[in-house]
Amino acid sequence: MTTTAPSGAADGEGNTMNGLRLIRRHAAAFGRFAGLGGGVTLAASAALVLLSQWIPWMAANALTTVASTLVATELHARVSFGHGRPGLAGHLKSAATIAAGWLVTSAAAGALTALRPGAGLVLQQTVYLSATALVGTGRYLVLRLAVFTEDTPQRPSGGDVRLRAAYNAAA
Repeated sequence: MTTTAPSGAADGEGNTMNGLRLIRRHAAAFGRFAGLGGGVTLAASAALVLLSQWIPWMAANALTTVASTLVATELHARVSFGHGRPGLAGHLKSAATIAAGWLVTSAAAGALTALRPGAGLVLQQTVYLSATALVGTGRYLVLRLAVFTEDTPQRPSGGDVRLRAAYNAAA
């Protein structure tokens, strides 16, 4: 004769496992998001240095910002979130999160200048990097919850199916 656990215990364990699986899946997606975003940022920084040798810095900055936003959106949609091609709406929403992030980091830097006009480089970088980390976390949440949602219908293609399978396997 076998005994079974009360149904509440089995359900609790199942919910715990599902909760842990969900946490691992989102942690993996966040790791991919941060890694890809950091990589694109470093590449854009290098491109900015190179381009600014031939064209004015402001123009080079605008070009690298647009290009890196397009590349990052494609990578985040396909790799970070396993969503497939983002389309125009996805690109526009992602660009809006970039613009909002720029406003937040600019406000943080402006507030520091107003509150501590003689702030040293270490404090300036601490404030900027803290604001950037906050923006990155917020951007991840907006993209994950509102732009590249898990229940969005997908049009599978060979590459998208493989990326989705890799995403699910990592989760």
